[in-house]
Amino acid sequence: MVSIGNDWDNLLKDEFTKDYYLKLRQFLALEYQTKTIYPNMYDIFNALKYTPYDKVKAVILGQDPYHGKGQAHGLCFSVQKGVTPPPSLKNIFAELQEDLGCSIPDHGNLSAWAKQGVLMLNTVLTVREGSPNSHRGKGWEILSDRIISLLDQKEEPLVFLLWGKNAKEKMSLLQNPNHLVLTSSHPSPYSVNYGFKGCRHFSQTNEYLQQHGVSPIDWQL
Repeated sequence: MVSIGNDWDNLLKDEFTKDYYLKLRQFLALEYQTKTIYPNMYDIFNALKYTPYDKVKAVILGQDPYHGKGQAHGLCFSVQKGVTPPPSLKNIFAELQEDLGCSIPDHGNLSAWAKQGVLMLNTVLTVREGSPNSHRGKGWEILSDRIISLLDQKEEPLVFLLWGKNAKEKMSLLQNPNHLVLTSSHPSPYSVNYGFKGCRHFSQTNEYLQQHGVSPIDWQL
């Protein structure tokens, strides 16, 4: 079964034995055998591997992985070094520059954020090549809802960054008054000007963490 290698294993062990997950696993086995699926099967749970539960300070919630060759590697919005950052990621970098004065990096790998406690979670963890949302409704949403609910139970203050309609649908899971929930439009070119641009979510995240005695995120890559 799934082995993440940190405290998520114990927290999610029951999920990985439930009917919905066993059906999802069966579906994925056939998909990976017969189609081109992203990310690589060994990268599916990278968000959880890079950011243990007890280290989470903030959560960025994405939709599903990038569906182009060589892009997705298990962290939402992130691409491997050497891969041109997609438009949504370029808009994220532009907002970071405007908000905190961060210089635009020469790569799009966000693993440095994940290692500082930013859980880079997609609501759906796999996708067919060239076909966004192709694995929607197969069971991933049940697992990601459980992950979000577990995070909401944490006593330590967290910041949830919900960008776009799919992410905002998770707001009903967040009931803990200790946490800050920030919402905006998606950073894609189609919606960036409807709330994401100028949202200042990165500085707001750090201000909230510091107010509660938690070290801020170094957003500069």
